[in-house]
Amino acid sequence: MGWLDGGMSAIVTRPIRALHPSSAVRGHVDDLIDFVAASPSSFHAAAEGARRLEEAGFRRQDEAEPFDASPGGHYLVRDGALLAWRIPQEVVGDGRFSILGAHTDSPAFKLKPAPSVTTAGWSGLGVEVYGGPLLNSWLDRELGLAGRLVTADGTEHLVRTGPIMRIPQLAIHLDRGVNDKGVQLDKQGQTMPVWGLDPEADIMAHLAGLADIDPGSVLGYDVVSFDTARGAVFGPDDEFLACGRLDNLSSVHAGLTALIEATDTEAITVLAGFDHEEVGSGSRSGAGGPVLADVLSGIAAGLGRDADGLRRMLSASVCLSADAGHAVHPNYVGHHDPVNQPLPNRGTLLKLNANQRYATDAVGTALWRTACDRAQVPTQDFVSNNALPCGSTIGPITATRLGITTIDVGIALLSMHSARELAGADDPYSLARAATAFLTL
Repeated sequence: MGWLDGGMSAIVTRPIRALHPSSAVRGHVDDLIDFVAASPSSFHAAAEGARRLEEAGFRRQDEAEPFDASPGGHYLVRDGALLAWRIPQEVVGDGRFSILGAHTDSPAFKLKPAPSVTTAGWSGLGVEVYGGPLLNSWLDRELGLAGRLVTADGTEHLVRTGPIMRIPQLAIHLDRGVNDKGVQLDKQGQTMPVWGLDPEADIMAHLAGLADIDPGSVLGYDVVSFDTARGAVFGPDDEFLACGRLDNLSSVHAGLTALIEATDTEAITVLAGFDHEEVGSGSRSGAGGPVLADVLSGIAAGLGRDADGLRRMLSASVCLSADAGHAVHPNYVGHHDPVNQPLPNRGTLLKLNANQRYATDAVGTALWRTACDRAQVPTQDFVSNNALPCGSTIGPITATRLGITTIDVGIALLSMHSARELAGADDPYSLARAATAFLTL
C-alpha cells in the first residue's frame, strides 16, 4: 500500500505530553543526551550508531565485498558517515526506498598541522574554524578534543580527551567597551585554546598516549573540539534541553531510533548519516559525494536489479532530510517571519523555502503531515523572513543527486551553532515518532 492509499485525518495539534506517556518522552531525551555524550566527533557518532545497530542485530557491510541483500539490517561506516538499511522479508514489485538523511558533524575548531604552540609562556593549540560556529559561545568553557588518529599501517584509532583546554575571554577591565560594541573575535589571533604552561607540551603525544599508540606512528589526524558539559533537561516542568551538537545529532539519534523500530514496512528503509554538512557536503562521506548512491545501487544490484530496475526503485522512493531549524527568538522577533513563528514543544518543523534552500514541496508536505498524523505528534511550519536568507541542508543535494521526493524537517532550536544549543525537551521524541511513521508509510 502506498502512503496516499491510507487516508488522513485531522492534523494533530495537541502537545506531545498529552498524547504519549511522559516516561517515554523523558526516556528518549535522556537517551539522546547519552548519544551526544558518546559522540564528540563525527567519527565517534558513526561508531556509536554502529554499536547501537549491532545491538539491534544489524550486520556490518564491507564495502569491498558484494552487497548483502538478505532480509534484515545492514550498515557501513565510511569515515565519519554512517549508512544503515533494513531489507524486508519480501521486496514487493520493483521495490522502493524510504530514506532518512541527517549529518554527524557540527561547527567546531579543528586541530591544524603542528598544533602545539607557545605564546607568552602559555601552551596553546593551533586550530582552524570548522563550519560556522557562534565563536563567542566557545569562550570560557571546558573543552575537549576528539576524532581519529591514523597510523602508518592505515589503522584508524578513535581518541577523546576529557576537559583539557579553554578559550579565555579578555577581562572587561582590559576592554571596557566590550558590552557596548560586542565580542568581536579575530578568528586567527583570538580563538587559540590554552591547555597548559609547559613549553615542551605536545598535544599529539598526549592524544597518542590516550590511544595507547606510539606518537611517532601517527601520520595523520582529524581532531576537533567539543564542549565537555553534559546535556541537561531543565525548566519548571523540565520542558527544555540544553546540549551540544543538537544540530544535528538530534536527527541522527531520531533516525537510528526510527530505523531500529520500523520493522513492519514494505519499503527498504535507509538511514544516511552524512559527514561534512557544515562545510558544504562535498566529500566522499558527505551528501554531495557518492556514498548514498553507492549504497542504493549496491542494494539494488544485490536484489538483482539492473540500472533500469534501480531507476524504477528510485521513482517510487522518498527521503526525509532531518536537520535542526530555528525557533522564534523572543529577543529578536523581527528576524523571523511575522506569521510562522515556531516554538519548542509545539511539534517538529516542516521547513519550506521558495528558492529551494529546502527541498520540501506540496507532495512532500502532504506526506509529512500524514506521517505526523499517524504518529500522533504535532508539526509546525518554518519559513524564513524575506529579508534574511536561510541556510540549506542535505535535502536539496539529495533531491538533485537522486531525483526523489525529499522533505526537510527538524526540531526547533535557539542558539543554533552555539557550543550549547537549546531545544524543547519533548521535540526529539516527536521527531523520532514521526520519522518511524514516515519509514513505515
